[in-house]
Amino acid sequence: MERFASGWKQNYYGKGDVIVYRLNRGGGVPEGCCPVFGASVKMLLYGDAFWPTYTTGDNTNLVATDSMKNFIQRETLNFTGYDLESFCDFLARKFMETYPHTEGIQLSAKQAPYAALTESDVAFAPSGPDVADARVELRRKDGELQVIEARSGVRGFRLLRLGGSAFQGFLRDQYTTLPNITNRPLHMWLDLDWQYITPEAAFTEGKVTARVRRMVHEVFHSFESGSIQQVIYQLGTRMLEEIPAIAEVHLEANNRTWDTIVEQGEELGVYTDSRPPYGCLGLSLRR
Repeated sequence: MERFASGWKQNYYGKGDVIVYRLNRGGGVPEGCCPVFGASVKMLLYGDAFWPTYTTGDNTNLVATDSMKNFIQRETLNFTGYDLESFCDFLARKFMETYPHTEGIQLSAKQAPYAALTESDVAFAPSGPDVADARVELRRKDGELQVIEARSGVRGFRLLRLGGSAFQGFLRDQYTTLPNITNRPLHMWLDLDWQYITPEAAFTEGKVTARVRRMVHEVFHSFESGSIQQVIYQLGTRMLEEIPAIAEVHLEANNRTWDTIVEQGEELGVYTDSRPPYGCLGLSLRR
């Protein structure tokens, strides 16, 4: 079920998995941005104007979800930015202006990332696996559009550290079979999202998301840990310390450490993908 920052909704509807790729083939792309801007978009509407569709089948005020798909894809041409937060805000405002009987709208977008094959600007390939996402909710009040929520995130990190990760000293009883591990190769998956001090602080042309991506890599590389919990705590506290725009951060990690086939001391080993089940660990921090 969908959740809205503005609270419980009696009804909502919309269109999901709307794919768009805007290609800037003429050059002039800002530094650090890619000529391929790709996203999967979900648009959800709510309001009393749509209630008769549920109760009587009266579709007089209903914007067809197919029309919503066309709106998203065509209006992407008029979006001049390169970050998901501004993209969601642009589409939401344009839609609310076009359909004034809409009480509120939630726009979310997930990045479809591409990167250049070389330093040239003509050949690209999908990148990742981590992808950025964003969500914006706007509501109409007293004739004005209010930003109720703006959130950002990066999901799908796949992180491998060859050493410097331990897990030992945990509670031992009749159910314990795991040995103490002092120096393991750690394979960790990570998703995170964050909320801003104010909704307006979300619109930084993607600078906050880029900083978070670098910070994830820096912390995972530099921090020798006694647990995955300690890794995500270090990351979360550093985000709050170094990025003033962030008010709250949520992190979820999966322990996907590979199963050992054979090792020669701590210098050489052969491993395979871990079998399910896997450990999952969550953390939420507020400023």
